[in-house]
Amino acid sequence: MTHAGRLEVYRQQTSDGAHGDLELALALLQRTRNQGRRSADQPAPLLRLYRPEPTVAFGQRDQRLPGFDDAAAACRDQGFTPLVRRAGGRAAAYHQGSLVIDHIEPDSDPIRETQARFTAFGELLQEALGQLGVDARLGPIPGEYCLGDHSVHGISLVDPDRRIKLVGTAQRVISSGWLFSSSIIVEGGAVIRRVLSEAYAALEIPWDPLTAGSVTELGLDLTVDEVEQSVLDAYARHWALEEIAENPATSSSTSALRR
Repeated sequence: MTHAGRLEVYRQQTSDGAHGDLELALALLQRTRNQGRRSADQPAPLLRLYRPEPTVAFGQRDQRLPGFDDAAAACRDQGFTPLVRRAGGRAAAYHQGSLVIDHIEPDSDPIRETQARFTAFGELLQEALGQLGVDARLGPIPGEYCLGDHSVHGISLVDPDRRIKLVGTAQRVISSGWLFSSSIIVEGGAVIRRVLSEAYAALEIPWDPLTAGSVTELGLDLTVDEVEQSVLDAYARHWALEEIAENPATSSSTSALRR
């Protein structure tokens, strides 16, 4: 990935809840429709990072399966809010031991590099995790939940045969821009396995529960804060980061703190 210019960074301090966090992502994407002919009218490219509330994000195909209502109820029983995302894929889970990264950019031709973005951002997150000592690889593993060609998985330091999906990615495109969202499971892998096992059983979708887990289950003692900083460091090698203090979707002006 080459240097890509200026990028605002919004580090969301508290979650707005499963539905609120998703709606904010979509609102930030809709801001790209405000771009005018002058560059000053266009919203800046934005990176948003936050710790989500326990959520299971189902794909639209999941919602059409006979077992969806039972799957959603099972998630609620486990303390996770079920929701249906507009992007593709199957059910994915995340919680406060996770880091969600939303990258939003205005783009007059957002379709052109859709596939290239999956590769580029997958490689960037692989790089960020690698800087922390994670043996991270780009690509799917057999039996993983929400199968994706550009998943990032990690190899256990104590059991090389154990591979865990660490990062799931999704993308949404509108006529004026794109949203690329990634979730990294850092801590609390057992809870993720449990809720996904209940959901996938209700949906009758086969998968291997051992593919679900967290960075800390690979033999590494890392925190979400450390992963977040490594992600920002990786971004800073390609963008000029400018941290903003306020939610850009609700504030007409933001005070910027230059990194």
